[in-house]
Amino acid sequence: MNGTVYKSTGSWYTVKASDGEFYECRIKGKFRTQGIKSTNPVAVGDHVEFHLENIGDETVGVISKIGERKNYIVRRSVKLSKQTHIIASNLDQVFLLVTLNNPPTFTSFIDRFLVTAEAYDIPVVLLFNKMDVYSEEEKFEVDYLMDLYRKIGYTCIQIEAKQGKNVDKVKELMLGHTSMFAGHSGVGKSTLVNALEPGLKLKTAEISEQHMQGQHTTTFAEMYDLSFDARIIDTPGIKGFGIVDMEKHEIGDYFPEFFELKSECKFNNCLHLDEPKCAVKEALENNEIAASRYRSYVQMLTGEEDNPYRER
Repeated sequence: MNGTVYKSTGSWYTVKASDGEFYECRIKGKFRTQGIKSTNPVAVGDHVEFHLENIGDETVGVISKIGERKNYIVRRSVKLSKQTHIIASNLDQVFLLVTLNNPPTFTSFIDRFLVTAEAYDIPVVLLFNKMDVYSEEEKFEVDYLMDLYRKIGYTCIQIEAKQGKNVDKVKELMLGHTSMFAGHSGVGKSTLVNALEPGLKLKTAEISEQHMQGQHTTTFAEMYDLSFDARIIDTPGIKGFGIVDMEKHEIGDYFPEFFELKSECKFNNCLHLDEPKCAVKEALENNEIAASRYRSYVQMLTGEEDNPYRER
């Protein structure tokens, strides 16, 4: 039987078969030894082959093969630093929810996420949420960030998930696609999914007053079929996002505005640090690329972002 993984709890996988039925499945032990470095050999969104086995009074699915992934979004495992964790696979796009505060989303986090998505060829849409609670000064900052990322080529939308503002714009982009919602805990992922599909009634939580951070309401990634020809993968809140499996000379290629200037650098292996006649450094000095983007790039290059709990 063939199917798609809709939920992963680490040891059990909910698989939707091609006939539309859902089955609870496990994996064969050999997947653990096939050289897969991730903490989860099977991820939500994976296309799998499975068969049914009778164990006592229960019928259980056993996954025997994982189909080739067209892409996936991966992060460094927080508990096992040498391993990775695949958040979801076979995505058409990712919506990254951003909030200025309650909780704050720093540009270093946004940039690490975007670089990872670029590396795996996944389009990202930035959703600036909670616009209804910002001061005029904070709204000005959102406008600045949206201008910055739009110039690079990213779609940016201001939303108010609780009030439903611009939710229709998000819905339009989702039609016919499998989309993932990502961001820190508390940025409003579950609230937005509920606004798009009220019948799902996903659990939401208030921001922790003590730490001004979100509380985890989604424990495992899970995919949902929506009523308007779309699928959504809701994910646990991501605190840190260390990049993985990238050589130093590759990182700059995943900054679109750096890649565009690369051919103008004097050296074709330019790392855009101290090399002479570097087009990226010249653009930085002329305010043609954002200082925050360059700072994020240097952090990634020097490994400063290795700590998943780094805030800035």
